[in-house]
Amino acid sequence: MLLDKTIASILPPDESLAKLAQQRLDNLTKPVGSLGRLEELACRYVVMRGEAVPDLPKKAIFTFAGDHGVTEEGVSAFPKEVTRQMVYNFLRGGAGINVLARHAGADVFVVDIGVDHDFGELDGLLQRKVVSGTKNFTKGPAMTREEAVRTLETGIAIASEYADRGYSLFATGEMGIGNTTPSSAIVAAVAGAPAAEVTGRGTGISDAALQNKVRVIEQGLALNRPNPEDALDILAKVGGAEIGGIAGLILGAAARRIPVVIDGFISTAGALIAHGIAPAAREYMFAAHASVEIGHRIMLKRLHLQPMLDLNLRLGEGTGAALAMFLIDGGLKIYREMATFGEAGVSTEE
Repeated sequence: MLLDKTIASILPPDESLAKLAQQRLDNLTKPVGSLGRLEELACRYVVMRGEAVPDLPKKAIFTFAGDHGVTEEGVSAFPKEVTRQMVYNFLRGGAGINVLARHAGADVFVVDIGVDHDFGELDGLLQRKVVSGTKNFTKGPAMTREEAVRTLETGIAIASEYADRGYSLFATGEMGIGNTTPSSAIVAAVAGAPAAEVTGRGTGISDAALQNKVRVIEQGLALNRPNPEDALDILAKVGGAEIGGIAGLILGAAARRIPVVIDGFISTAGALIAHGIAPAAREYMFAAHASVEIGHRIMLKRLHLQPMLDLNLRLGEGTGAALAMFLIDGGLKIYREMATFGEAGVSTEE
């Protein structure tokens, strides 16, 4: 099975390269450590890729789209039709992710993995539909275990395909009305946290709607009883197709030593699933930013990831990841292009 083969291929990176990379960084024409986290990003990229002097990356952002049956419970301020409408907007290049990806010099690939709509043949759309929306998890599992595996293997296959096309830095993004609800359910299940402590306002719901959202998550967890030790069980019972696709992309990228920039709350739910399936996959993740969703910091703490940015973002789509890619590029350009003391004829500190 592709999933099992991929898991077996994920190995921890060679940390000996960190010492070599840090030696170069410390010998550049600047005080040691003076470029802060830019140096850390460059060093981690070197380690993840397993190359002492890697090329500047060709960058791809994958925006996975899927619908959620749990929207029947009134958990979002927007109707589910917005998912398909936004897919069309992505393909026209008019969404926030398109703008920021152009700024970062990254290509955007939109993936229909679970939208409840037949798009037909559309230029630029990766048609990888596993389900036409998940089921309402207050009435039963969101997906079967087999469907959950297929979402993971879809993400793995995409990672392999685009690695073969020469991309060496991936980022995750998503679109799916209602998807902060399964994401909150996932972190509650993984961390054993009360739903109220990990559930935010998503698209901007009212106080009453937030109380209802917490109740819905509690109901879904009580009914489905996902096993906190089985990430695949959690994904199937209370997750989403796009979350599974993101998790699979991370697993597939880790197997190919390709770093992945994790966007916000929903993308990090996918990262939690990937980590639960293959803990070593965490070593190939960058955290883009700290979302305003209250459960996000709990997710990042469990993954031991420090976000690059804190800009009060909550859009998703991959927007925060696009900005973070820009910073990784900056760190790598410093690493590759800045002169050493010897090259510049500059005296070192006494």
